[in-house]
Amino acid sequence: MAQTSARFPVVARALTALTLLPLLGGCGMVVLDPAGDVARQQGNLILVSTGLMLLIILPVMALTVFFAWRYRASNKEATYKPDWDHSTQLELVIWAAPLLIIICLGALTWVGTHLLDPYRPLARTAPGQPVAADVKPLEVHVVALDWKWLFIYPEQGIASVNELAVPVNRPIRFRIASSSVMNSFYVPALAGQIYAMPGMETKLHGVFDQTGEFVGFSANYSGAGFSNMRFGVKSLEPAAFDRWVGEARGSGKPLDRATYLKLEQPSEKEPVRRFAQVEPNLFERIVNLCVEPGKMCMHDMMTIDAKGGLGLAGAYNVRDLAYDKFAARGTLPPGDDRYVAAVCTTPMVPVNAPEAKPVDLAPLTGAGLSRARQSVPPARTAMTDPVPPVLPES
Repeated sequence: MAQTSARFPVVARALTALTLLPLLGGCGMVVLDPAGDVARQQGNLILVSTGLMLLIILPVMALTVFFAWRYRASNKEATYKPDWDHSTQLELVIWAAPLLIIICLGALTWVGTHLLDPYRPLARTAPGQPVAADVKPLEVHVVALDWKWLFIYPEQGIASVNELAVPVNRPIRFRIASSSVMNSFYVPALAGQIYAMPGMETKLHGVFDQTGEFVGFSANYSGAGFSNMRFGVKSLEPAAFDRWVGEARGSGKPLDRATYLKLEQPSEKEPVRRFAQVEPNLFERIVNLCVEPGKMCMHDMMTIDAKGGLGLAGAYNVRDLAYDKFAARGTLPPGDDRYVAAVCTTPMVPVNAPEAKPVDLAPLTGAGLSRARQSVPPARTAMTDPVPPVLPES
């Protein structure tokens, strides 16, 4: 019996340690210790906001214990005032302190929301390191597929699946879309998350100021393969990034529209693959839901609608552009397969809207700062020109 009693504290300590082990799963501090300047500023906002709220939480917790002990029934020395109901001084403290903290949190949120706008081009790569005027951001097109990620590098003419490689200390401009349902593009070490949606384009700016390998994933549930919708992120020295680009160009596999339609089909746990060439304007076709041959692009349909529409001749185009949730991508809707493919349109060109003017992010002050606005050019330049009649194609 004595041995059993002696063992009990040891067993209890072991069980306690095993109970605490699951808590170690959340010890990854990448959000508060990232490798990018934007993510680091966002982490600082979390720390400052938490500190401001603790200014109220900690005193309240301490005073709760103090009052429970000070005014317990057995303490005959405590002042007893059963008819007490008001104190002006106490009311001022109770209301003034939270109000001041709320004002500080509101000001901090307003400034951070504007200065860390994901659409705003970066003004620095790290504290005290402004972006040079001749430095061009690396543009990466991101497409959320079921259930994988496609990255297109228009400047380099390559693409990759489930692998994102970028040079360190160079601003990155992401143009993000989705092929089917909504997802959320998130690289915690780089910047905050932003949604990827079909038929729409969102933007995100970020930069790595440290080399290393990180993880990105979808932060929005999108179906059966969501749990494995992760991708590797490599922050490389410029020379190493050039070698990575060279390896991709040597893969010999092109990414054209037919290959994309096959890649778009739902699949899980896709391995990393690279493409040596990318068909021009593929991302624009993905955004405009017209990768399939013969399908009218969404911006063409909007141009036609702006001019009054085409009546029954365009009905099939409208039905085809409504994203088909009940059949596989690339299939035609039932019924008459004759429809208008295009109406006096010019060749598709990438839509590169002008960026907002960069704003210095340090120090974090936003007095008089105007909100970033995205200027979108019209889908076609000849919006007021008459449209010549076009016969339906068979």
